[in-house]
This record gives sequence, structure tokens and C-alpha cells, in this order.
Amino acid sequence: MISRKAKYAIRSALFLARHYGNGPVSVKKIAAAEGISRKFLETIMRELTNGGLFCSFHGKLGGYTLKLPPDKVTIGRIIRLIDGTLSPVACVSATAYAPCPDCPSERDCHIRLVMKNVGEAISRVLDIKTLDQLMRDVDNETAVSREILFDI
Repeated sequence: MISRKAKYAIRSALFLARHYGNGPVSVKKIAAAEGISRKFLETIMRELTNGGLFCSFHGKLGGYTLKLPPDKVTIGRIIRLIDGTLSPVACVSATAYAPCPDCPSERDCHIRLVMKNVGEAISRVLDIKTLDQLMRDVDNETAVSREILFDI
């Protein structure tokens, strides 16, 4: 399960993707548009900047931009920067491995085997889905919802 912080990170990155190429966007604007606490969002934006996804600009016209084009930023990368791993359990994580304290033997753990498959499936999906693709998915879903709602 991804954290609320990671969800907000994805939402803020998606917001910046929609404004890509139009200059920096302020935290105040993103927070208001996305309904995120400004203070919490500032923490998230700093982490994503330190992780190499965002550029930060100071001053009156400052704010944030994506460092890379939206088609080069994956959802998996955003989640890993915030939450650290995509694996459902630490004993199958490539980046945050830790043995399970309640498991007598990893070699004989049948749960670990299935969780390894789950983690790989999650990674496959999130490591190919880019912000650009997510924007298109959201736009398509919105268009379909409007058709249903207004019987277009």
C-alpha cells in the first residue's frame, strides 16, 4: 500500500506535468489546486527535488518544474523516492531488504514466494507508467465520464 505522502507526490508531479514548459509553478498554487496542506506539500516537493525529479526556483516568480519531460518520469520512481520500495514485504525488496522478524526461514517461506511475484507485478506496472501516460489516462477517463453523465 502506498502512503498518502506518495499519493500527494504523484498528484503534484501530475500537476507539474500538465504545466510542463510553462515555467515554475508555486507550491501555493499546487496546494490549492490539489487540496494538499501547503506545509506538507513543501516537504514532498523538497524530497522530489532532492531526488532529481523537480527543479526548484526561488524568488517572487519561483516555484517548481519537472526536471525531465513527463514521458520520462515513471510513477514507480516517484513512489520509490517517497516510500522507498514498491515491495509488499521487506524480505523481497531489492532496495530496502530486511528479514521478516517473525519468519523462521526465508528459504522455506511460502508467503515470501508469492509476495516476490506480487512485488514484481507491481514494479512492472508502475515502472512503465509515465506521467504523460497517466495524464492521457485521466483525460480519457474524464471524457468517458462526461459522455455517461451528459449522454453525449
